[in-house]
Amino acid sequence: MEALAASVRPPGLAVILAGADPASAIYVRNKIKACKDLGIKSEHLTPPSDVTTVELLASIIKLNARSDIDGILVQMPLPAQVDSKAALLAVDPSKDVDGFHPFNVGSLVTGRPGPRSCTPAGIMELLRRYEIPVAGRRAVVVGRSDIVGKPMAFLLLHENATVTICHSKTPDLAAVCREADILVAAIGRPAMINAAHIRKGATVIDVGMNRIADRSEAERVFRGAREKLEAFDRNGSVLVGDVDPIAMADLASAYTPVPGGVGPLTIAMLMVNTIRSAERRLGAC
Repeated sequence: MEALAASVRPPGLAVILAGADPASAIYVRNKIKACKDLGIKSEHLTPPSDVTTVELLASIIKLNARSDIDGILVQMPLPAQVDSKAALLAVDPSKDVDGFHPFNVGSLVTGRPGPRSCTPAGIMELLRRYEIPVAGRRAVVVGRSDIVGKPMAFLLLHENATVTICHSKTPDLAAVCREADILVAAIGRPAMINAAHIRKGATVIDVGMNRIADRSEAERVFRGAREKLEAFDRNGSVLVGDVDPIAMADLASAYTPVPGGVGPLTIAMLMVNTIRSAERRLGAC
């Protein structure tokens, strides 16, 4: 970091946000704010919602060639007409600060150095900081996405956990989840993981971020939680993770809240990946 601070330029991160997805706009705004707070140069590219795959790829290729850009982030989801896989493949692997490029995924799988997917990397940092042991523990990951579920499983495996990945076809999901010392929920369904899934004393990591706009559903999920219901009445909606918050608080020995748990760590690890990319490119490490 000292060599980076003394370099001729700050780290550079380019974020491409195509379309008008409200959640994506919030994520990008938070990422840009984090860059500003840390002294990282950020560029925010906003192609129109009708951008073509060819046009988007052309923008990425230009960013690949720029010496002042160390990281490129293509915010998902992209508009339906854009080939998302082609967009991710177009990013120079050395500038892939999301860790999504197949080259970097291969490095993860084989235990080689490289940028890691930000949310799973943030979760591992959380476990380290709170001194929650991973080696020899049974970990269950609910969800098999390329962004969270699969890289999460490999990171846990590399730290010597015994890992099970669950998904929509897993028989008796609750019974499998109850075997977990560390339970990671990344399935994208509000409060799906409930008391039947959580072994008392487990560590529960809730990756979900779901918005509830139905008052009766909010009452069911946040039963007796006055502050949450008051927030719903003020805003017309409320956020909930993939884990039932009341069951999680009652049964888990440690857990991540929603919001304010995993989300900030994802942004923090994006900043880490950007700075490390700059260090490599500037010869600082």
